[in-house]
Amino acid sequence: MNYSFEYIDIILLAMIAGFIFLRLRGILGKRTGLDGKLSTDSFEQKFSKKTIKKNLENKIFDDGAQKDFLKGAKIAYETIIIDFSDSDNKLTRCKSLLSKKIYDQFKEALLERESKNYYAEITFIGINSASIKEHKKIENNLEVTVDFVSELITCVKDKDKKIISGDPEKVKKVYDTWKFSKDLRTSNPNWLLVDTIT
Repeated sequence: MNYSFEYIDIILLAMIAGFIFLRLRGILGKRTGLDGKLSTDSFEQKFSKKTIKKNLENKIFDDGAQKDFLKGAKIAYETIIIDFSDSDNKLTRCKSLLSKKIYDQFKEALLERESKNYYAEITFIGINSASIKEHKKIENNLEVTVDFVSELITCVKDKDKKIISGDPEKVKKVYDTWKFSKDLRTSNPNWLLVDTIT
């Protein structure tokens, strides 16, 4: 009889051990051939460099910063347009708002106009709208692309005041896309026009 009790005890212990093993496997999971290769897809998706960069960028250029930027961008747009229309070809008022590349392009266009003895008459009516198309951080610079819709009266005349292009009596709606850039390492608040996209 003692032997039968011993067998029952062994069977009971084996059943308890089996139950504990199954519970542990359910909680901890079973080992597979992929041990040590945990999936990081969701982690990488949430915390990838691109996401961190975007979050940092959004923190730097939040809604308040975007609103302030657009105010300045409108002033810069008007200043550059009016300065470009002046006949002195110096771009004195807007030079600090232009990257070297854009300054050189504008200067070249003005010198070409001068060589032909042409001069421009531009009346700035106003900006209908200015909206941020995109913004992104590239290395240490924040670049912002803006769509402008403005109204101008434009006319180019020769030395004899003959109209070459435009209409001095007609208001023209103009669509421009400009890209501005700011070095985040500097305390200088100025943004530079770095590209005009057609």
